[in-house]
Amino acid sequence: MSHISGVRQAQKQKTRQALLDAALGLLEEQSLSSLGLREVTRAVGVAPTAFYRHFRSTADLGVALVEEALGSLHPMIRTTVSPAEDSDERIARAVGLIAGHVAAHPAHVRFIARERHGGVQPVREAIREQLARFAEEVRAELAKDPVSARWSEADLRMLAGLYVDQMLITASLFLEAREASEAPEEAHRRATDTATRQMRLISVGRRHWPD
Repeated sequence: MSHISGVRQAQKQKTRQALLDAALGLLEEQSLSSLGLREVTRAVGVAPTAFYRHFRSTADLGVALVEEALGSLHPMIRTTVSPAEDSDERIARAVGLIAGHVAAHPAHVRFIARERHGGVQPVREAIREQLARFAEEVRAELAKDPVSARWSEADLRMLAGLYVDQMLITASLFLEAREASEAPEEAHRRATDTATRQMRLISVGRRHWPD
């Protein structure tokens, strides 16, 4: 690759990321179905025609945001079900990791929470596909654990789905805590307590399900 083409590629990637960042900022106050590409390009300072060099539509941009928002969560998902340590310690670490992710990426969490059941079908499908990948990774981890190693595939997939759903619920709890009118520290503590108890309930059920 020549120096000039390398510079052009870097600039193209920079503009693409700027469009994603601008859209994410605008989506804090609205849904993707109401977002116009002119709003996004105006925020970046490029012509509307430049949008189509990177995305086919706002739905296509939304799918890219799904990949950006959920792509980095795979290691955290596996941590939630890892059998390598005591259950309470694992739960505390998982809840802490989710809280930290929400603190670092609140706009991404808000976007997924809103668009998971939103009005843009390609984005709903992209979220569903990513969550299905999470569930499959969790199922594979659960199959290694002596507690659930002999479970049926159907039961393993059911439990994996519970863990993935709980991750999203926990993320929403911490997002709501950030936006609560009460003292932030108290809201965070309450979210932590609720998330920990919910995770512990799944863990207890997991140990006793074969009974």
